[in-house]
Amino acid sequence: MTAMPPPLVSITDLKVHFPIGKGLFRPGGTVRAVDGVSLDIRPHEVVGLVGESGSGKTTLGRAVLRLIEPTGGSVRFEGQEILGLPAAAMAALRSRMQIIFQDPYASLNPRMTVGDTLGEALYLHGIGGRGDRPARIRALLDKVGLPTFAAGRYPHEFSGGQRQRVGIARALAVNPAFIVADEPVSALDVSIQAQIINLLQDLQQEMGLALLFIGHDLSVIEYLCDRVVVLYLGRVMETATAAELYRNPRHPYTRALLDAAPIPRPGARRTRMVLKGDLPSPLNPPSGCVFRTRCPYALPACGEAAPPLRDAGPGHAVACIRSDLDLTRPPAVVTA
Repeated sequence: MTAMPPPLVSITDLKVHFPIGKGLFRPGGTVRAVDGVSLDIRPHEVVGLVGESGSGKTTLGRAVLRLIEPTGGSVRFEGQEILGLPAAAMAALRSRMQIIFQDPYASLNPRMTVGDTLGEALYLHGIGGRGDRPARIRALLDKVGLPTFAAGRYPHEFSGGQRQRVGIARALAVNPAFIVADEPVSALDVSIQAQIINLLQDLQQEMGLALLFIGHDLSVIEYLCDRVVVLYLGRVMETATAAELYRNPRHPYTRALLDAAPIPRPGARRTRMVLKGDLPSPLNPPSGCVFRTRCPYALPACGEAAPPLRDAGPGHAVACIRSDLDLTRPPAVVTA
């Protein structure tokens, strides 16, 4: 039996809290955007991070790269603790850890050509010399499916899908080992989304990248990811391989997310779990299990303490005190 490689990225009890000052119509307090998340990402692994808007996905992704400074916890990259690392040492790691942003237009300098944008990344990280950088830029453009002449054009001259290809090329320019992909297709047309997802999959396999893929489209997550982490109000509710999670969800929130996905068959009907109410404010999260205020299975004990992740099978963990739930027959309504 082959031994599992050590984690490339190891996140332990990570917290990101934002203090909010008092105002005339604002009580003040602390927003617990990420509240004690632990997960490992292994070399060449694609981990999907899912949850509703406001669940803390983007904050977590940026905190892992220290684009947002965490409040507490630990992030180790290739065995090295990066929280508290001096700026110069952190800059040296940037070539190994990159990000693809959700909005490709906002993430590109409108006054720089694509060639200048890619050349700047190479220059800042000391990759190649002035003489060979044009060839490197051409190779990057070819890798993401853009023509050579794209190097001389500006971001506004491209479509949304083409701009996202530029963003991917910029992330790949420095030969990273780990990339956070922050909802990279959510701003694109459906027809273009598939092209970008297939491109990411091909590049990940070709270059052996580890990916933390943040998304809300569960069909994309299932297609692309090896493992899935379900986040709710800054806390992990469930984690499992993609195949296991979609076949056998063990947390009511996961079941609700899966049930919310549309059926690709016109006129089809099914029984599904419907969540009531809105996501609670991270400024004042519920006591105990943060999902209990919307959970149809909640018990009084759910409000007493936050449930830790418990083993629910090989590679499968769930944060729920109830091990007796049969989610194949949820409290539900039948909808089209």
